[in-house]
Amino acid sequence: MSRIAVALQTDFADWEPALLMAAARAYLGCDVLTASPDGQPVVSMGGLKVTPDIGFAEIDPQRFDALVIPGGYAWEKGRAFDFTELAKAFRAENKVVAGICAAASALAATGILDDVAHTGNSRASHSKYPGYHGADLYRDQPRAVSDKRIVTAPGSAPVTFAIEVLKALDLWTPEAEAELSAFAAEHR
Repeated sequence: MSRIAVALQTDFADWEPALLMAAARAYLGCDVLTASPDGQPVVSMGGLKVTPDIGFAEIDPQRFDALVIPGGYAWEKGRAFDFTELAKAFRAENKVVAGICAAASALAATGILDDVAHTGNSRASHSKYPGYHGADLYRDQPRAVSDKRIVTAPGSAPVTFAIEVLKALDLWTPEAEAELSAFAAEHR
């Protein structure tokens, strides 16, 4: 059974990881744990209060198959967690690292996007981080990008984000496809 750590912080974009979490947990039987910086409750942009399972210090790539980071206003407010150590640890273990919206730019800041195809809200949002040197591999597109177990997406693409994370985890089964394709039907 795959284990997924979803790293939440105050003002996270609650809609961005929701479909992935529901599909992985309910349809595929994955162990999905939420985490916050100190293990204390966090409140999303939409006012959803989440009591996490663990703190960020307990997210270990030896115990998890994927690190998923949703975006949100924490970056705009200058209160975002620095995911450099966690992202690099998961990458070193060839585990899935996924960031959507502002979290994709946070991954750009860590340097792990420098040698993989990736996307996000914009190349400019990534380029404001001095640690980012992957502009040539940026894909300006409205859907998620997955390359070498690194998944990125603009904030407007939670459906393809969920799909690409499941694919990166080798969980893209006919059952998963049947369930998730319904959520993308309005975009056809």
